Amino acid sequence: MAMPSPHSDHWTAADLDHMPDDGLRYEVLNGQLVVNAAPKPKHQWLIQTLFLALQPVVPADMATLLGIGVLIGSDEPVPDLVVVTRPIDMESRGVPAAQVQVAVEVVSKSTTFPDRMVKPVIYASAGIPHYWRFEINPFKGQLPGETLPVLFAYSLGSDGNYEQTHRISAGQPVKVSAPFEFTIETGSLLP
Repeated sequence: MAMPSPHSDHWTAADLDHMPDDGLRYEVLNGQLVVNAAPKPKHQWLIQTLFLALQPVVPADMATLLGIGVLIGSDEPVPDLVVVTRPIDMESRGVPAAQVQVAVEVVSKSTTFPDRMVKPVIYASAGIPHYWRFEINPFKGQLPGETLPVLFAYSLGSDGNYEQTHRISAGQPVKVSAPFEFTIETGSLLP
């Protein structure tokens, strides 16, 4: 299948319906089409293990979903994992941002800039209350003795921007209390 051309220089979430099913991940961020290769096993292992760890602690009025688009105007970012309020429209192309309580990204070498700089701004602008970013590779700003993976947890502040609430290194079990209580030890998320 040929790659569709946008009707203008601005891509929309609706354009994603015409993307080929080729194993690549397609997103629309700020009107731009972003294409990423399929994630590596380490990335997928962490996100799958986190998904399983969240199942017993996510409240009954919420659900955890993997790799689904978040509908934000004409944009559609695709976080690695989201925790959303129920009910979920099972026929929708994604979930409305208003239902997303937590957006989670695992930073890969190909997604460093979007996961650290672009997506947090988009998620905060959409009013998503919590953003969790996992660093699984050595990174600039990594503290001495800080063991991977490192979780940066953010909550939406009164000014509409994310404020860091936790920086959790492997080997340090920490209780996160919003939007639900959850004790996480990031080292347990990778073999």
